[in-house]
Amino acid sequence: MFVVSKVAAEHKTYEEAKAGIDETLEKMELDYLDMMIIHSPQPWAEVNQSENRYKEGNRQAWKALEDAYNEGKLKAIGVSNFQIEDLESLMETAKIKPMVNQVLCHISNTPTELIEFCQKSNIAVEAYSPIAHGVILNQPEIQTMAEKYGVSVPQLCIRYTLQLGAISLPKTANPEHMKTNAEVDFEISAEDMEMLKNFKEIADYGESSGFPVYGGKL
Repeated sequence: MFVVSKVAAEHKTYEEAKAGIDETLEKMELDYLDMMIIHSPQPWAEVNQSENRYKEGNRQAWKALEDAYNEGKLKAIGVSNFQIEDLESLMETAKIKPMVNQVLCHISNTPTELIEFCQKSNIAVEAYSPIAHGVILNQPEIQTMAEKYGVSVPQLCIRYTLQLGAISLPKTANPEHMKTNAEVDFEISAEDMEMLKNFKEIADYGESSGFPVYGGKL
């Protein structure tokens, strides 16, 4: 088991972030967490609405993570939904570089420049929602390509993110899906990878569309 938690997107002071870390450990009755990350560079209510990137607030929250890491409370520290400018700002003052950046990444939404920046900076990329909350399942072109490789659409989607050099984070509570999600030992051709990288953008995530990372506003 690998236990991960997040500093709330709204916690942009050292004190708030530190309290959040300690409260999480207390509630989970653990001496340490395997990893903790800043959930977003902006409070959720401001995502897609504000140009304020909370540079100083993120630096303060990061300092709290660094201190907890040095105290042995956290085994790894990182960020989520951070863009290049957010990472650059954070690393200007950070003593410990983010170990991971967890970002929305799937067929039809591939943040290529961000992925390349992270890789050049030795920051691991975790791709969440690699199956686009299931919306990608209904795309005929993707279904056809999955059939070509003799795999399911979710398996194709997961393999795609792996070949981008990311760690894929599919979400399921179904044991059978967990098993098949891990069966991705095949190779997508370079030509097909290019097609998937440039696949038409999905404009509607269905019931999830209202959440900020999927384009919505709180």
